[in-house]
Formats: sequence, structure tokens, C-alpha cells
Amino acid sequence: MTVIDAADVAAQINGSRPELLEVVRRAYLAHDAGQSSNPHSSFLRFPHQPRSRIISLPAYLGGEFDVAGNKWIASFPDNTQHGIPRASATLILNDCVTGYPFACMESSVVSATRTAASAVLGAEVLLGERRARRVGIVGTGLIAQHVWTFLRDLDWEIGAFRLFDLNRDAAERYGVVLKEDSAAEVEIAERVEDAFADCDLVVLTTVAGEPHLHDPGLLAHGPVVLHLSLRDLSPEVVLAAQNFTDDVDHAVRERTSLHLTEQVTGDRDFIDGTIGDLLAERRTREPGRPAIFAPFGLGVLDLAVGKWVHDRVVEAGKGHRASDFFTGVEV
Repeated sequence: MTVIDAADVAAQINGSRPELLEVVRRAYLAHDAGQSSNPHSSFLRFPHQPRSRIISLPAYLGGEFDVAGNKWIASFPDNTQHGIPRASATLILNDCVTGYPFACMESSVVSATRTAASAVLGAEVLLGERRARRVGIVGTGLIAQHVWTFLRDLDWEIGAFRLFDLNRDAAERYGVVLKEDSAAEVEIAERVEDAFADCDLVVLTTVAGEPHLHDPGLLAHGPVVLHLSLRDLSPEVVLAAQNFTDDVDHAVRERTSLHLTEQVTGDRDFIDGTIGDLLAERRTREPGRPAIFAPFGLGVLDLAVGKWVHDRVVEAGKGHRASDFFTGVEV
């Protein structure tokens, strides 16, 4: 068993985001080709802490990856009030011949990386280029920061940013980072609606538990929306756009905006396809029409990124090797 901490994970990811985007692309294509097993996530909730949860994401990813495992990720929003991150996560990787775990790694960085890579990949395929005149960002926390590092490292051409967060200080801190890394204009929005206006790419990374955006007019100018937080948009907004996700059966559950829309319409016909459909060119975005990419977050992506990190950590002689982790068994 190799134990890999956050510092070793981050050391491999930093500077390698273009390669990791391709890892995520190939993982999506393997999943699309049926070379995976990705059971539904299990949600552990707490009666006395309704906003907190721990999620289990077991999966197997075949093809070039051939790895199984499970991510155990906790989301406790109140953590930020105490100066610690909202999310914490651990990823276990299992050998597919023996079933034995061969790695245990800190996975909040892996999770944020695969989420951001998935988002930026979706933006690229829906916009058709690595360019946006103006990007609106709603929610300026950790995931938004990781989205920016992918946009930056993939050399996206961005003219301006418009930021909104219920915590204006958080938006301003995020704006400082953008100004340090980019020549783009940065504006702090006074209203969430302003993060949509005149933006051809909008990124939603909030902790909203139910829809708070109800006006379909927000999409009248035809933007691409990366709905990473899954629950911000009302059915009326969803129905005003083309809709894409990563896996329909996974995304239309747990009271996501897609799930609520299914309850209104009685079917899933409003979902135009998956990112696998887009990558394989079975589906395309209709020119001028707003498009929403709402990825539920598949465990197979954690496996792909985690295995990539593991292999490079071991090759570099890093990590903490526990040769006697399984008593009496040489692993």
C-alpha cells in the first residue's frame, strides 16, 4: 500500500493540467464505450446537520486504465467558518487482479482537479474553441479556483471576468488572483444576474441545495453554462437550453436541477445528450442556442486522475510505502 498525501498529489498535478485534460477526455470515452462500472453514489446524511454529507463513489474503469476504487468525500459547508476547507476526501485504488488496495491518497485535490478538467473540457467542446469574450463565475471557492487554473494552463483567451459570490470578500480575493495571473478585466458583480449578462461562458460553483435562479431570460443571449453545483437552476431555466451531462442516470437524481425538471416534464427528453456524445460527435450544440453542461461527477474520473497521480508519485520515489499494511501478505 502506498499512502500519498496532498503535497505529493499537488506536486504532480501542478504543471500537468493539459495532460490531465486528455486523461479526463479518454476516461469519458472509455465510459462512453461501456468499459466501466459506475454504480450510483451513496449519500450519508446527518439529521442534525442537514447541509453536511459524506458521499461514497465506487467505480471501475477499464480500457487503458484498468483500475477500481472508491472515493469517500465529505462536504461540510460550515467548515469555512472555522478556517478549514469545506471538502475533504480519500481515494482508495484497488488492483483488478487480486482486489487488494494498492494506494490510499488524499483526494480533495484529485476531486477538484477532475471536476475542473471535466468542466473546461465541456466548455471547449460546446464553445468549439479555447476562447471566451467574458466569463461569469458564480461562487468563487475552491472549485472555481481550480477551473481558473485549467483555463490558465490551457492558454484560454479570455477578455474579461465578472464575479459574484454571496461573500463579496471571497469574490474580491478571487479577483486578485485573476488579476495576478491574467491581463483580463475583472469586475465584481453586485447581483447574481450580472454574472450572466454579456457572458458567453458562465460557471456555477455554489453550495446551493435548491434552485435560486428562475428567470429563463438569463440565457437569452445564448451562453454556455457550466452547472457544476447541479442545483442552482430552476426547471424553467433548464428547459430554455440544450442540456448535456456526463451520465443521465447519475445526474437525474438527488434533487438536482435535472431531476426537478424531470419531475415537471415527466420525462428526460429535455436532455440532449452526454459529453461522451459530444466527444464522439454523435451530438452537437445548436448554433446560437444556450447550452448547459451539468456533470454529476463520475467516480471513473477520480480513478483516472488518481491512477495517473499514483503512477507518477511512485515513479518519482515519493509517497509512503506500507509493505506490511496487510498482515502476513506481501502486496
